[in-house]
Amino acid sequence: MAPTSEILTAERILEATEEVLRRHGPAKATVVDVARALGVSHGSVYRHFRTKAALREAVTKRWLDRTSEALAGIVSDEGRDPETRLRAWLATLFDAKRRKAGDDPELFATYMVLTGENVEAVGEHLADLTGQLTRIVEAGVRAGAFTTTDPAGTARAVLQATSRFHDPYYAPKWRQPGIEDDFAALVDLVLRGMRAD
Repeated sequence: MAPTSEILTAERILEATEEVLRRHGPAKATVVDVARALGVSHGSVYRHFRTKAALREAVTKRWLDRTSEALAGIVSDEGRDPETRLRAWLATLFDAKRRKAGDDPELFATYMVLTGENVEAVGEHLADLTGQLTRIVEAGVRAGAFTTTDPAGTARAVLQATSRFHDPYYAPKWRQPGIEDDFAALVDLVLRGMRAD
């Protein structure tokens, strides 16, 4: 192995793992392939991630966290009213998932396999999304824009109602004609049901 000029970090390993997964697919990618891509021994990778499963879970979590991070700024943007934030949050979620599926279909297919293996990471991701939505709903209740006695329950319902536009199961339909109109109609319907007036 050629010595690496950079310090080996978990982040570098995850970046290399993503590239190896893209090239080889989840069935054939190995820790040895990741180590080779980094120019280190596989033992160096194992010092950061104790098992291949732990490495794959970390890559999955990193992928899901990118979406959560993109949405977090909308949640905290108190300069916009809660309804506008909710619309923006749902649109950003839909757009992020659709871009992931369309921009790099090979990597998206790989992540579909990885998310199937890492249900705990997916559960944490859904809990984070629900928490973000809950904060927007609570802000709407405080502002008098939304009416609900259970913001967390409402957030779960909104996430479930809009799943066609963010659940990867529906990815093949995200490029169909009229999908934007369907999305806008559903968001309008959801918001009408939440309004305090």
